[in-house]
Amino acid sequence: MWGGDRLFERKSLKWPILVATLMIISVVGLTVGWVLLNVFSALDPQKNNRAEIYWILLSVGAILFAFLLAGVILYLIWIIQNINLNRRQSNFIDAVTHELKTPIASLKLYLQTLNRRSVEGPQRQQFYQTMMEDVDRLDRLINQLLDVARLQRVDQEPMPKEWVSIDAVIRDNIASLTKQHGIGSDVFRFSDCDCELFVQRVDLDVLLRNVMDNAIKYASASPEVEIRVECEKDQAVINVSDNGVGIPRHLRRKIFSRFYRAGDELERKKPGVGLGLFLVRSIVERLRGSITVAERGKGGGTTFVIRIPQGRKIEVK
Repeated sequence: MWGGDRLFERKSLKWPILVATLMIISVVGLTVGWVLLNVFSALDPQKNNRAEIYWILLSVGAILFAFLLAGVILYLIWIIQNINLNRRQSNFIDAVTHELKTPIASLKLYLQTLNRRSVEGPQRQQFYQTMMEDVDRLDRLINQLLDVARLQRVDQEPMPKEWVSIDAVIRDNIASLTKQHGIGSDVFRFSDCDCELFVQRVDLDVLLRNVMDNAIKYASASPEVEIRVECEKDQAVINVSDNGVGIPRHLRRKIFSRFYRAGDELERKKPGVGLGLFLVRSIVERLRGSITVAERGKGGGTTFVIRIPQGRKIEVK
């Protein structure tokens, strides 16, 4: 898997760019030659009786060459996009293989140990705890893949919407993420907002879980995640900030692409398969909202600003 037998072979951009560049130079050269030829012919005193024909040929030829140049440029863009997608797919296969292989190898080792010799007391409990963590890791990966498949199905029946408390979903995710990452709940700073959204609960849960999980992964060694929610008119504004190194401006759009993960797949230290923020963007678009990435400001870090319509303050009865 790690050698030349990849399911998606990584292709170089060198040759497509070189070919497209040569084609563009050729088209530009032909265009300039065509323009000069017709201009000189139209201005030639010996061909004055045919000047109109040359001006017509000049106009028609220039338009055709312009279309040809636009086609070559679009071809270059299409090739680059497809090769980049190919690379991300290859990274995705690498990441999924690693995310599957690591817990499976761990489970196999512990099961073989339990099968071959007697393990008692605290060590046995530690084995069971580690095995359960590996199973949870596999479960999260499978659920993420199922979430992507669910969002991309066009023939699925829409699930009914309901008024969902943002507070409740955030607190459920704080409880699960603290257990998943082995951190204290004090890492999260969040105050109740008494705001709710008219959505499918599963969409809001997947959306917030992935944003909050991303904040934990890319926070500093002493992670701090701040979550602020406000109800503005008929929408909810959710801000999730971390205290990490931040995201460069030129990557703030790319991070939402499917399979995208910055850097070399073999050198990454953060777990994941490049689908978390793709899920976030897909759900936000489905809810007809918006998401932006900004610098946190003081102390460094990143802030994700999510705006979702059909929000309201919870009525106190």
